[in-house]
Amino acid sequence: MSKEIYLIASGDLRLSANQTCWPAQKEMEDSLQGVFDNLGVNVIRTHKFDEEKGHGFIDSQKMGMEVFRTIDPEKPLIVAESVWQFSHHVLAGLTTHKGPILTIANWSGQWPGLVGMLNLNGSLTKAGVSYSTIWSKEFNDEFFLNGFKEWLETGKITHDLSHVRDFDSKDAPAKAVEIGSSFAKEFRRNKAIMGVFDEGCMGMFNAIIPDHLLHKTGLFKERLSQSTLYAAMQNVSAEEAEEVLEWLLDRGLTFNWGKNPETELTREQTLEQCKMYVAALRLADKFGCDTIGIQYQQGLNELCPASDLVEGLLNNTERPPVTDEQGVEILAGKALPHFNEVDECAGLDSLITYHLWDQLGLVGDNTLHDLRYGENFTIDGKEEFVWVFLISGAAPPSHFSGGYKGASSDRQPAMYFPQGGGSLKGVSKPGHIVWSRVFVMDDQLHCDLGTGKVVELPEEETKRRWEMTTPEWPIMHGVLDGVNRDQMMARHKANHIHVVYAENEESAVEACYAKAAAMNELGIKTSLCGI
Repeated sequence: MSKEIYLIASGDLRLSANQTCWPAQKEMEDSLQGVFDNLGVNVIRTHKFDEEKGHGFIDSQKMGMEVFRTIDPEKPLIVAESVWQFSHHVLAGLTTHKGPILTIANWSGQWPGLVGMLNLNGSLTKAGVSYSTIWSKEFNDEFFLNGFKEWLETGKITHDLSHVRDFDSKDAPAKAVEIGSSFAKEFRRNKAIMGVFDEGCMGMFNAIIPDHLLHKTGLFKERLSQSTLYAAMQNVSAEEAEEVLEWLLDRGLTFNWGKNPETELTREQTLEQCKMYVAALRLADKFGCDTIGIQYQQGLNELCPASDLVEGLLNNTERPPVTDEQGVEILAGKALPHFNEVDECAGLDSLITYHLWDQLGLVGDNTLHDLRYGENFTIDGKEEFVWVFLISGAAPPSHFSGGYKGASSDRQPAMYFPQGGGSLKGVSKPGHIVWSRVFVMDDQLHCDLGTGKVVELPEEETKRRWEMTTPEWPIMHGVLDGVNRDQMMARHKANHIHVVYAENEESAVEACYAKAAAMNELGIKTSLCGI
């Protein structure tokens, strides 16, 4: 490989986020530079620190195209990520780059680079772009150095993917296969509608399912605008918003209100979120949507408080009642599955999971989380790798220890959410789970599935993990069965992981097989991971 290598760094669209996160990116690149110097490779950063902006990220698709016009497409290139990034900023250039591509993330939950890199990896996978990937905390460990040297010599990094096997119905429990297959046939025959509020504006190319692939499953998009949602909010009365809020207060949900709307959650912000909740349900009812996804960023975040409280409530079977214009309760006694950040892959997964779990006699409340971070921790005398699954607020209260009484709503970070609004925050209860991810590869829908458990960590450890990530957001301490840290990172083609509870270990395995059978019947290439 050429001793001359390019380096780029994709960033956020929001100036405040890029400025806040730049020191972490600078620290990461300084650490990488030490590795480059020791190995005698000349790494050229293709875009400079912008003194006026106060950061050195590629912060738009326009800038990304300009950067790629100036570089040799045959030379090797590194994408270094320590932050959440918008993949479309660099995707155009990467689709035509012919030299070896390596994505690198720092093993840190801070901003977070791991989530940003996995988003980019999933986007490159969907786009059919060849790349290698690796991650490290200090960039001086044997795993990273050996992988990086392999890439320098061959243009590729080989990872252990022995935990992945193709689903074969012959090797699965017959009853689970029958339930899953029958469910899928009925789902495809009846068809369903996915309400999409502003597709793709979070920069997640990997989260958009092409229509020709989605339609084969029986799910069809109703493309809606967030301006429609905002307009519908204006038609929700103050009395209706108060009723939603009082319902939540009666259930024991804590709102950490303050007085300064720029830095604190206020009651007024929460009431606006209650209006959004009502408006979202009425729009879903009007258009016959079986699942919806509110993008929120960008655009809506400049108009009103965050959608995250709304998303968590929609994902919960027990939620504040909302009626239509005729006074009939909408989806009485049921959740309206919501997919955070309009991740359509999660939307398909969420809808199937919720209703399949109902057939299995299980509670189908489910959510996506960011695959945010993880560390070893000793539990009952055994060292386990415990993931930090974290999302901005879409987790249902039924997942939390204490339910609504164990939940709170904190103001979302100002650098991402200028108009405020609260999260729906809690610590996920111990129990057995099925995890999954739908993704696009080789112009085909794929689904990876596995089982795991949620563990309870000491309060001080939970607090430490919250503080090193985003303490305003709901957290799940996840342990995956049969899949180690590096296997998960090497295989996973998305920034999000989907989770749902089962009653016990046995029911988790049975439900996982039933879900695999359902996905397989829908024409989705399905793989079991770790089981």
